[in-house]
Amino acid sequence: MIHYQLRCVDGHEFEGWFKGSAAFETQAERRLLSCPRCGTTEVGRGLMAPAVRTRSGHLAVGATAGEAPVVAMPDEMRAVLQRIRAEVERNCEDMGDGFADEAIRMSRGEAERRGIYGNASDEDREVLADEGIAVVRIPWLKPAEG
Repeated sequence: MIHYQLRCVDGHEFEGWFKGSAAFETQAERRLLSCPRCGTTEVGRGLMAPAVRTRSGHLAVGATAGEAPVVAMPDEMRAVLQRIRAEVERNCEDMGDGFADEAIRMSRGEAERRGIYGNASDEDREVLADEGIAVVRIPWLKPAEG
Protein backbone atom coordinates (compact mmCIF):
# COMPACT_ATOMS: atom_id res chain seq x y z
CA MET A 1 0.00 0.00 0.00
CA ILE A 2 1.13 3.51 -0.76
CA HIS A 3 -0.07 6.69 0.92
CA TYR A 4 -0.61 9.91 -1.00
CA GLN A 5 -1.54 13.36 0.14
CA LEU A 6 -4.26 14.41 -2.33
CA ARG A 7 -5.57 17.79 -3.40
CA CYS A 8 -8.69 18.63 -5.36
CA VAL A 9 -8.94 21.37 -7.98
CA ASP A 10 -10.47 23.66 -5.30
CA GLY A 11 -7.42 23.23 -3.05
CA HIS A 12 -8.93 20.90 -0.43
CA GLU A 13 -6.35 18.45 0.89
CA PHE A 14 -7.03 14.90 2.04
CA GLU A 15 -5.33 11.50 2.11
CA GLY A 16 -5.66 8.30 0.18
CA TRP A 17 -4.18 4.81 0.29
CA PHE A 18 -3.56 2.91 -2.94
CA LYS A 19 -2.21 -0.49 -3.97
CA GLY A 20 0.51 1.35 -5.91
CA SER A 21 1.15 4.45 -7.98
CA ALA A 22 -0.47 2.83 -11.03
CA ALA A 23 -3.66 2.25 -9.03
CA PHE A 24 -3.74 5.92 -8.07
CA GLU A 25 -3.16 7.03 -11.69
CA THR A 26 -5.91 4.74 -12.99
CA GLN A 27 -8.43 5.89 -10.40
CA ALA A 28 -7.59 9.55 -10.95
CA GLU A 29 -7.85 9.25 -14.76
CA ARG A 30 -11.20 7.44 -14.49
CA ARG A 31 -12.39 10.07 -11.99
CA LEU A 32 -13.07 7.45 -9.33
CA LEU A 33 -11.57 9.67 -6.62
CA SER A 34 -13.58 12.46 -5.09
CA CYS A 35 -12.91 15.20 -2.59
CA PRO A 36 -14.67 14.42 0.71
CA ARG A 37 -15.27 18.13 1.22
CA CYS A 38 -16.68 19.37 -2.10
CA GLY A 39 -17.20 16.17 -4.09
CA THR A 40 -15.20 17.14 -7.17
CA THR A 41 -13.51 14.31 -9.03
CA GLU A 42 -10.67 16.52 -10.25
CA VAL A 43 -8.11 15.15 -7.82
CA GLY A 44 -4.32 15.00 -7.99
CA ARG A 45 -1.40 14.36 -5.71
CA GLY A 46 -0.49 17.15 -3.28
CA LEU A 47 2.64 17.73 -1.25
CA MET A 48 3.62 14.69 0.78
CA ALA A 49 3.87 14.89 4.55
CA PRO A 50 5.85 12.55 6.79
CA ALA A 51 3.93 9.80 8.54
CA VAL A 52 4.34 9.76 12.31
CA ARG A 53 3.11 7.04 14.65
CA THR A 54 1.81 8.74 17.75
CA ARG A 55 2.35 7.41 21.26
CA SER A 56 -1.20 6.05 21.22
CA GLY A 57 -0.36 4.03 18.12
CA HIS A 58 -2.52 6.06 15.75
CA LEU A 59 -1.11 7.09 12.43
CA ALA A 60 -1.07 10.85 11.99
CA VAL A 61 -0.17 11.92 8.49
CA GLY A 62 0.16 15.61 7.87
CA ALA A 63 -2.22 16.49 10.66
CA THR A 64 -1.67 19.67 12.60
CA ALA A 65 -1.80 19.70 16.39
CA GLY A 66 -5.27 18.97 17.67
CA GLU A 67 -6.56 18.07 14.22
CA ALA A 68 -7.34 14.54 13.01
CA PRO A 69 -6.11 13.62 9.53
CA VAL A 70 -8.72 13.22 6.81
CA VAL A 71 -8.66 9.88 5.03
CA ALA A 72 -10.16 9.50 1.57
CA MET A 73 -11.89 6.16 1.50
CA PRO A 74 -15.35 4.88 0.68
CA ASP A 75 -17.82 4.72 3.56
CA GLU A 76 -18.04 0.94 3.12
CA MET A 77 -14.28 0.57 3.69
CA ARG A 78 -14.42 2.85 6.72
CA ALA A 79 -17.25 0.74 8.17
CA VAL A 80 -15.28 -2.48 7.63
CA LEU A 81 -12.19 -1.03 9.33
CA GLN A 82 -14.32 0.18 12.25
CA ARG A 83 -15.81 -3.32 12.61
CA ILE A 84 -12.32 -4.84 12.52
CA ARG A 85 -11.22 -2.47 15.30
CA ALA A 86 -14.28 -3.35 17.38
CA GLU A 87 -13.60 -7.10 16.95
CA VAL A 88 -9.92 -6.71 17.82
CA GLU A 89 -10.75 -4.69 20.94
CA ARG A 90 -13.46 -7.17 21.94
CA ASN A 91 -11.42 -10.34 21.41
CA CYS A 92 -7.78 -9.38 21.96
CA GLU A 93 -5.72 -7.95 24.80
CA ASP A 94 -4.19 -4.48 24.40
CA MET A 95 -0.50 -4.75 25.18
CA GLY A 96 0.29 -1.11 24.42
CA ASP A 97 4.04 -0.56 23.99
CA GLY A 98 4.72 -4.07 25.36
CA PHE A 99 3.22 -5.71 22.25
CA ALA A 100 6.50 -6.95 20.70
CA ASP A 101 7.85 -8.35 23.98
CA GLU A 102 4.62 -10.24 24.67
CA ALA A 103 4.44 -11.58 21.09
CA ILE A 104 7.98 -12.95 21.49
CA ARG A 105 7.13 -14.50 24.87
CA MET A 106 4.07 -16.17 23.34
CA SER A 107 6.09 -17.45 20.37
CA ARG A 108 8.68 -18.99 22.71
CA GLY A 109 6.00 -20.66 24.85
CA GLU A 110 6.76 -18.40 27.82
CA ALA A 111 3.26 -16.87 27.79
CA GLU A 112 -0.22 -18.13 26.96
CA ARG A 113 -1.05 -17.86 23.24
CA ARG A 114 -3.93 -15.44 22.72
CA GLY A 115 -4.95 -12.54 20.54
CA ILE A 116 -3.03 -9.38 21.36
CA TYR A 117 -2.63 -5.95 19.82
CA GLY A 118 -0.62 -2.84 20.57
CA ASN A 119 2.16 -0.60 19.36
CA ALA A 120 5.28 -1.72 17.51
CA SER A 121 8.07 0.49 16.24
CA ASP A 122 9.90 -0.27 12.99
CA GLU A 123 12.68 -1.78 15.11
CA ASP A 124 10.13 -3.94 16.99
CA ARG A 125 8.71 -5.20 13.69
CA GLU A 126 12.22 -6.12 12.49
CA VAL A 127 12.86 -8.09 15.69
CA LEU A 128 9.50 -9.85 15.33
CA ALA A 129 10.28 -10.73 11.70
CA ASP A 130 13.69 -12.09 12.75
CA GLU A 131 11.88 -14.28 15.30
CA GLY A 132 9.56 -15.54 12.54
CA ILE A 133 6.53 -13.80 14.04
CA ALA A 134 4.08 -12.41 11.49
CA VAL A 135 2.26 -9.23 12.50
CA VAL A 136 -0.30 -7.19 10.62
CA ARG A 137 -0.79 -3.42 10.64
CA ILE A 138 -4.41 -2.37 10.75
CA PRO A 139 -5.53 1.19 9.98
CA TRP A 140 -6.84 2.22 13.42
CA LEU A 141 -9.87 4.38 12.68
CA LYS A 142 -11.95 6.01 15.38
CA PRO A 143 -14.75 3.68 16.52
CA ALA A 144 -18.12 4.05 14.83
CA GLU A 145 -20.47 6.36 16.70
CA GLY A 146 -23.86 5.17 17.79
